[in-house]
Amino acid sequence: TYNLHHDVCPMMNGNFLVICYEVKTAAEATAAGSTSNISIQSEKIMEIKPNGLNGADIVWEWHVWDHLVQNVDASKANYQSSIVNHPELLNINYKTTKDWMHMNGIDYNPVLDQIVVSSHNLNEIYVIDHSTTTAEAATHAGGNAGKGGDFLYRWGNPAAYGATGTAVLNVVHDAHWVPEGYPNGGNLVAFNNGGTSSFSTVDQVTPPLNGYNYNLTLGSAYTPTSYTSRIVATSKTSNKGNSQQLPNGNTLICIALSGLIYEVNPSGTTLWQINAGGDPSQSYRYSKCYYDNAAPAVPTITKNGNALVSSAASSYQWFKNGQKIIGATSQTYTPSADGIYLVKTTDANACIYQYSAGYKYAIVSEVEDVNLNELISIVPNPSTGTFKIEGALALGDFTVTVSDMSGQNVFEGSNTNSINLDNLRQGLYLVSINTSHSGKVVRRVSIEK
Repeated sequence: TYNLHHDVCPMMNGNFLVICYEVKTAAEATAAGSTSNISIQSEKIMEIKPNGLNGADIVWEWHVWDHLVQNVDASKANYQSSIVNHPELLNINYKTTKDWMHMNGIDYNPVLDQIVVSSHNLNEIYVIDHSTTTAEAATHAGGNAGKGGDFLYRWGNPAAYGATGTAVLNVVHDAHWVPEGYPNGGNLVAFNNGGTSSFSTVDQVTPPLNGYNYNLTLGSAYTPTSYTSRIVATSKTSNKGNSQQLPNGNTLICIALSGLIYEVNPSGTTLWQINAGGDPSQSYRYSKCYYDNAAPAVPTITKNGNALVSSAASSYQWFKNGQKIIGATSQTYTPSADGIYLVKTTDANACIYQYSAGYKYAIVSEVEDVNLNELISIVPNPSTGTFKIEGALALGDFTVTVSDMSGQNVFEGSNTNSINLDNLRQGLYLVSINTSHSGKVVRRVSIEK
């Protein structure tokens, strides 16, 4: 019923991200809108915290089954008339098999607090928001990006969500980011088994990042239309493989089946290689400096007046909303605007760096006297389901509850001004914004499809 498989991602907090099959029966699949009438090995992602020598606690999880779409049966769950207009959801009727997605690579971006995974069978990579709670991850709102557990970005095979464009990925493994601070930092990377007819490739793409979200013209494919850069491997594998982008701009490549591990420079020249034998799935290179130094503590952020203060370290670099703040390299930083702030620290030898958790900062100097009725508005209204609560981020801490006209809650969240209710039917809904210092205000929003 549940089976960990393929890949894990160690996190700086000592936890692990893991991929896990979860079996859905044919009846469950049919109720979700599948036309195949078969049992499906769906996927979930868990963050697990080690507990003793042999145990672990699940501290966060996300299920793809909460983010499906189908356009064949309006009486079944997950129905939308258009697949291409809902790229944030996975079409349950696209290439449906028992081993449906076959996820095989997972990575974590601590600056964005996002996860990327690769799908062998659907020829795509997917980015999801890890800043959500587990409850929010099952919905379409909440988290830094405001979209709950929906896909924030996907790339490699536009046909999977009904868009026009060329499929670049052909059996993909090892989705990951180029680390922040490295050449091409922030690019997404995939090991593309069938990159060419004769050779596997290592493909990089520069995603259209916009804050914590990714730009998209609805009805079209996500950009870029093709890879940003490509390294053609020396052979082709029908099995696993990986790459690692190194701080000097070189790339380490590992090709399963052939047992070959080698390093190339930016011009593609092979610098060294070794036939490791066997069937190595992944290979990584670590510097001696990294290996000889113990990991420093993960930094923490506290607020002192209007300033943010990092725990002590050898060096500091501050970020706001996923972007480096140029010149912000002191232990203390005073924000001039609302946002999510984090700090990167290094050890004394600059071998190992750690990132703090994001700190949600709001300037609330005059919020006690705010008139909520004048401050808060819903934009756009009417809406197709996605809207913003204008003025909300000036409130500091607040909660949001959306209910239908019968009084049933359809969304609950905190400190988010972006709401996605695309899964709901058209009609009127009540949006309640609650604060501890300025009271409560209720707005009505009309959802029209």
